[in-house]
Amino acid sequence: MPGSRLRPALVLLVTTLLAATGMVTVASGAAAAVEDDGADCPVSLPASFPSTAKLPDPFKKIDGTRITSKSDWRCRRAEIKKLAERTIYGQKPTKPAGVTGSVSATNITVNVSENGRSASFSAGVQLPSGTGPFPAVFVVGGFGADTATIRASGAAVISYDPLAVGKEGTPRNNKQGAFYSIYGSSSGTGLLAAWAWGVSRIIDVLEQSGSQLLKVDALGVTGCSRYGKSAFAIGVLDQRIALTMPIESGTAGVPALRAIAGESGSQGLGNAYGEQPWFGDAFSAYTGNPAGLPVDTHELAGLVAPRGLFIMENPHIDWLGARSGSVAALAGAEVYKALGAGGNITYWSDVQDGTHCAARPEWRTPLQQHIQKFLLKTGSAAGTFRISAKKAGNLAEWRDWATPTLTDGPGTSTTPTTPTTPTTPTSPAGGDCTAAVSVNQWPGGFVTTIRVTAGSAPLTGWAVTANLPAGAAITSVWNAGRSGTTGTVRFTNTGNNGTLPPGQSTEFGYQGTGTGTGTTASCATA
Repeated sequence: MPGSRLRPALVLLVTTLLAATGMVTVASGAAAAVEDDGADCPVSLPASFPSTAKLPDPFKKIDGTRITSKSDWRCRRAEIKKLAERTIYGQKPTKPAGVTGSVSATNITVNVSENGRSASFSAGVQLPSGTGPFPAVFVVGGFGADTATIRASGAAVISYDPLAVGKEGTPRNNKQGAFYSIYGSSSGTGLLAAWAWGVSRIIDVLEQSGSQLLKVDALGVTGCSRYGKSAFAIGVLDQRIALTMPIESGTAGVPALRAIAGESGSQGLGNAYGEQPWFGDAFSAYTGNPAGLPVDTHELAGLVAPRGLFIMENPHIDWLGARSGSVAALAGAEVYKALGAGGNITYWSDVQDGTHCAARPEWRTPLQQHIQKFLLKTGSAAGTFRISAKKAGNLAEWRDWATPTLTDGPGTSTTPTTPTTPTTPTSPAGGDCTAAVSVNQWPGGFVTTIRVTAGSAPLTGWAVTANLPAGAAITSVWNAGRSGTTGTVRFTNTGNNGTLPPGQSTEFGYQGTGTGTGTTASCATA
């Protein structure tokens, strides 16, 4: 039908016009109406990229300038996506010329054709009780968030078999599955992007069905282990996914690629590249040189913003790289904060059971809350960070950029979520250093980050005095020495972060119980 072909183009046009006039509601967390709302942004990639051991600045454009408004993020996002496809995933093709299929209460079929080639695959459906149309969560490979909790929360389960779209166990020059039947067995696109392409084609079929049974604007995705890698890539590469929930994804998933090499016991980049063709073929140039990557996974987490992102990790298995995962999540949260959507990202590695891909009681309530907020549109729970002391990453070691205050721009209408406590610097009478406090609060606990900045003279040592609210207690700390756990607590620099040139900063943090909101801090030279 002509109307079905016009609708995506019309939606893209409307989205583009709204973005150009600064009218996109970036903080709402709603899914986009199109797979890639930055498809019209002009992106020219350089032939080579500068090397940096630090996490790249997500707010710096390819031309070296930094974005200043929330509306700028749409085309900055397009740059990051293209860089990720060039170096990490391989290209994820746009919607093929022919996509048809059917949707029933038990099954979704997909038929794809492009350039004289065709392929088909399907997915199972399990509906919750009640009357539809229903929101739905893709469960990749049968391993993900607890399906009983998903259905009890009022969402359908779409059982997606990624191996029908891209098989594991194949050599890179003879990849198999529906994706490679269309684009060739020697395609440089890795399995993660191919698997994401498959979900996008299922969403195309759901759109054609008119959301009569399953709501196309209320879709989530989850998966664990290799399928956690897949769930993350799916949410990164299709903006129609409202809620992304990767679990224990390990290398090629959430953990920062630059941090993996320094995390004892984690799966190395070369090992992951060789285990399966998850990465795109071009990633071979970076397995021993992650500093050469123009992007890292914190920026991929930022590509999900402002949509819902619930990252679940296991700190008990070194192979999974949960410390590197917390680094990526903390840095990715800076994108959420800049967009006014700090309450839309959750990271949770504070779990007791070390069994891989276990159904954990700690995640049951936040899973329900995320489904209510992002799929049912009936909840408003703020995002939380519950970082295990066993695998607590230190963002200050990995970034040399500051998070900008992005303007709304003319005509922008934003719906505030519950962001983290704004950073408010305080300084001692001498003005030798300042201490800026940022609190990420959740019911019963919090994570506090304190940024220490040198004044006009260099620092050779510092001490921060923090005044915690009544009832708050510190359970773990990183990148600082500590005296006390409640009330007035004194923090001092470690051996590697006490020396700061004028105007430069370092960060330390701590996790606690109770309420951290309202904490004040002052800095003095040691």
